[in-house]
Amino acid sequence: MLRRFATCALLAATLPALAEKKIDPATSAGQYAAHATQEGITIAADPYDRLPKEDVFRVDYLKYNFIPIRIVVTNDTALPISLNDVRILLLPAESGKINAAEPEDVERRVEGAARRGTTIPIGPLKIHKQGKAADSKVEADFSEHEYSALAVEPHTTRAGFLFYDVQGLGQHPLNGAKLVFRQVRDSSGKEMYAFEVPLDAYLAKAPQ
Repeated sequence: MLRRFATCALLAATLPALAEKKIDPATSAGQYAAHATQEGITIAADPYDRLPKEDVFRVDYLKYNFIPIRIVVTNDTALPISLNDVRILLLPAESGKINAAEPEDVERRVEGAARRGTTIPIGPLKIHKQGKAADSKVEADFSEHEYSALAVEPHTTRAGFLFYDVQGLGQHPLNGAKLVFRQVRDSSGKEMYAFEVPLDAYLAKAPQ
């Protein structure tokens, strides 16, 4: 699920020293181990599920059982595609489905505090309004890194992160899991078939 931030967009700029290091620019989605392709569109998933890879963030999300997953979308066609209605779900091997976490979900676990701020739903999108006591590090990470592109232009790659709560899924929550993209639409507005990205393909090539 995608999100646009109304009031915390400047946090990333005001807290640069809190990030450990820069994230490398995304390459074409087909170059990542875990990807799916149809009709000239490739979508990849690159989990940041281990250190030092996860050090790019201001918060140790793995410590709190959230896995950041980099979403990379490459459009190799001559027409744009729309992600305005997209649903991006983590499907564990056993059962169920997991939506991407909200900043408040992370803050609540990190801080042990009540939900802060408000989220205004607009269709599948959510515009987040920062609460007065919002955790600045979490808000800055989401504002700077969260996937937010509503369209992918021809011959273009867009990338960003979503954060998934894997608490209770054991020591290896990605084993046998898939990231599923639904309601991707072509330039005419027609819904494409769901993209299913098997995360075992990533795990097979990830350093142990």
